[in-house]
Amino acid sequence: MLALSPPLFPSFGWPLELDPINQDHQINDCFYGDHQCTETTSESFLHFPVPSELPQQLDQLDRSTPSTTAISSDLNMVKKLNHNASERDRRKKINHLYSSLRALLPATDHTKKLSIPATVSRVLKYIPDLQQQVEGLVRKKEELLSKMSKQKGNLVHHDDDQENQVKTAAARSSLSSVSATQLNDREVAIQISTYKVNNNPISEILNTLEEDGFSMLNASSFESFEGRVFHSLHLQRN
Repeated sequence: MLALSPPLFPSFGWPLELDPINQDHQINDCFYGDHQCTETTSESFLHFPVPSELPQQLDQLDRSTPSTTAISSDLNMVKKLNHNASERDRRKKINHLYSSLRALLPATDHTKKLSIPATVSRVLKYIPDLQQQVEGLVRKKEELLSKMSKQKGNLVHHDDDQENQVKTAAARSSLSSVSATQLNDREVAIQISTYKVNNNPISEILNTLEEDGFSMLNASSFESFEGRVFHSLHLQRN
């Protein structure tokens, strides 16, 4: 035989089974107008016996389950803490941005303890000053570049002139020839062969020789073909 399991729900002292005959009799009496039956039934239904274990179970249930008020208070506290943390982070970021902005000001402003509105006002005034300084530096740069370009052009022109002079001197030296023959201790004969385009007058040559201590005894010149000129000078040392 299997043991019967206890009922799923406790009866709390209520009768599980009623006498069918008495039950039918009570129901018929109630339906057919027995007022006493109605009152008796109501009183028996309202005054059912309370089990002794029920208050203890309800007390344990109240202790194990947190109240709605406590949960709501905890949620409000969490929201408040999160809000305070977010506000601290926001203020730190703002202070960092203003510190970076204050660092852009001149060094003379770093010694002053400027408030946030004063910092913003000083920066707004400092920006046009920076723009003017930048424009002035750009103008100076353009002036320096212009001067350097002119100096470079003059230097190139001067180099070209020097190069032309060197080329001209080389050409003249290559087109002219001089030979000297000593006749005795004091006399010398000089023959000069040059081109007419060199434009070296004989007077300049004589002046140079006189400065060196020679005097002219005789001189002759003639021009041959292709514009070549020959000079023959007879000189004596003073």
